[in-house]
Amino acid sequence: MGFFSKLKDTFSKKEDKDRYLTGLSKSKKTFSDRLRKLSLSFTGVNEEFLEELMVVLLEADLGIHTAQKVVDEVENRAMDRRLKTIDEIYECLIEVLSDIYNETEEKEFQFNESGPTVILMVGVNGSGKTTTTAKLSQYFMNQGKTVAVAAADTFRAGAIDQLAEWASRLNIPCIKGKENSDPSATLVDACRYAKEHQIDVLIGDTAGRLQNKVNLMNELAKMKRVVAREIEGAPHEVWLVLDATTGQNGLSQAEIFNEVCDLTGVILTKLDGTAKGGIVIAIKDRLGLGVKFVGLGERVDDLREFDLTSYLYGLSEGLIEHEENE
Repeated sequence: MGFFSKLKDTFSKKEDKDRYLTGLSKSKKTFSDRLRKLSLSFTGVNEEFLEELMVVLLEADLGIHTAQKVVDEVENRAMDRRLKTIDEIYECLIEVLSDIYNETEEKEFQFNESGPTVILMVGVNGSGKTTTTAKLSQYFMNQGKTVAVAAADTFRAGAIDQLAEWASRLNIPCIKGKENSDPSATLVDACRYAKEHQIDVLIGDTAGRLQNKVNLMNELAKMKRVVAREIEGAPHEVWLVLDATTGQNGLSQAEIFNEVCDLTGVILTKLDGTAKGGIVIAIKDRLGLGVKFVGLGERVDDLREFDLTSYLYGLSEGLIEHEENE
């Protein structure tokens, strides 16, 4: 059984398959359509073909480093396996993307068995942090866990009220400070509330200012210190919320935040709104950070656990159909 066949077989058993296909429709259309155009002039894995493949990968937002890595590996495997047809190359390409994502081991979710699990949400303003915090709350509630949120983004006008409104809709506690107050103080209050009320998961929505990296570093370092003093092992997760539509700027943000606060994963919002889904591979390749969740729509239940099989099938469905119809 070839790689495409295995991919399709595994994907067909996924509960979320229809949502993934819908959410990745823009990325799939662009990626698959551009790759299929390569078949019109395909005469073999030569310099011209590899240059055209590089352009397609760059347009899909893999970035120059990861795109070159993919092209080199496709060329090597094509030579080693003596691949001749464009369909064999398509299959090889998707296999390479899978292997590059899996090169670095995924960090397991650090659930705290002896008290509240603390998750800090970080990211620039406009990335969808606050809305994603609400969606993540719903996700954990669906697992039967109790959830509280901390409105620790005290510097953005309206951020506290926005999270409080979401918490009200979800009927969960929201611990909040005053606007422009110390966000670390809010997190201390939230940690104490979570312990006193035996909350399973505490999610902190933090500030996202990148204008001054030193200030951001100091703020986040302080937040990590105060939650560690309140709850052993906290923060158990630090997740970067990235807007998928920002492309390679998102990768730059990830590099800065990872340097500042030792990220444990990424949440990619608005993946359904972009034709550049390759950022998933670039983030894992460049930073070793797995994508934990993806936003595939506007509804509160449209935040889904990231699944590599569903992602790759969603990107390459058109290519697979093309192969099967040959």
